Formats: sequence, C-alpha cells, structure tokens
Amino acid sequence: MRWPEALLGFSLVAAGVLHLLPLAGLLSAARLEALYGIPVREPSLELLLRHRALLFGLLGALLIAGALRSELRAAAIVAALVSMGGFLLLAGQSTELSSPLRRVALADLLATLLLLIALAVQAWGSQGDSA
Repeated sequence: MRWPEALLGFSLVAAGVLHLLPLAGLLSAARLEALYGIPVREPSLELLLRHRALLFGLLGALLIAGALRSELRAAAIVAALVSMGGFLLLAGQSTELSSPLRRVALADLLATLLLLIALAVQAWGSQGDSA
C-alpha cells in the first residue's frame, strides 16, 4: 500500500471512530449528560439526543466503510463535512458553550481536518490517474 492510500484510509477511519463515540449516548440519559454536559431530564430531549447518537453512529460507519470502499468515499466525506461544518458554524455563533460541548467542537474540528486531508489525497490521487 502506498503512503497516500494509507493516509487516506487512516483519515477516514480516524474521523469515523470520532463519530462512533457518541453511540454511547444510546445507552442512557446519564451517558448523554456525560457526553454533552447538560441535564437530560425531559424525555423529548433524551429522544432527540439519542437519535443524534444513532445518526452519528451511521455517519461513523459510512466513513469507515469509505476507507474500505472507494465508491463510498465521496458521499462519506461530503456528509461528514456538512454535518461537522454545520455544528461548528452553530457553535461559533453560541455565546456560551459548556466544556463538554467545546470538546465536541474540538473533536469536530479535528475530524474536519482529517477529512480535508482525505479529500486532498483523493483529489491528488485522481489527478495522477488521469495523467
């Protein structure tokens, strides 16, 4: 395996693993509170946050699948970048973020950088294929 392919795979898997971490929130309100640093006493809020955990799990699985299957890469990268970019924009507009939400934003920033690396490697590789 050439280093660009290894870097691409590493970037996708690492971003995927970061997206799998919120899956712990599916287990209980206590896990959600630990993840996000907010009280989850309202059943509707718990449902929304558990659903968010599920969606992030799906996105993480898609990113990892993209590391293994080249035909899934573009969709995985675009979906993750839109998701994380949206969160980062919304978080940037917030005047007050809890410490756990700042960690989420930092993780999203890290995953965004990993995916931008993956995107650059993918684009660089496709230029070499057409030459």
